[in-house]
Amino acid sequence: MLGLIVRFVVSALVLLFFGFLLPGFHLVGFTNALLAAAVIGILGWIVEALFGRHVSPYGRGIVGFIVGAAVIYGTQFVVPAMRVTILGALLASLIIGLVDAFVPTELR
Repeated sequence: MLGLIVRFVVSALVLLFFGFLLPGFHLVGFTNALLAAAVIGILGWIVEALFGRHVSPYGRGIVGFIVGAAVIYGTQFVVPAMRVTILGALLASLIIGLVDAFVPTELR
């Protein structure tokens, strides 16, 4: 349970950092970042449950990259203080994928 909490806090901090860094990706406040991390996790889990692990961002292919961008883009409709353009979602998906490749967020 503690690992899950730490993962969401780290994810929220990463989202806040990208909100300052990336064009087309705007997120205000740590609470909204926690909410966005939770929504991204839930939407990713739903996509993975429906279509299998190979379509998830952890599949690391072009399909996973596009699905990750779609999940990030869709999150803005749930989190009120998050605004993402399509380009911002693609950039965030790319950078989050690169970060995950070097700093895995789960044990494989």
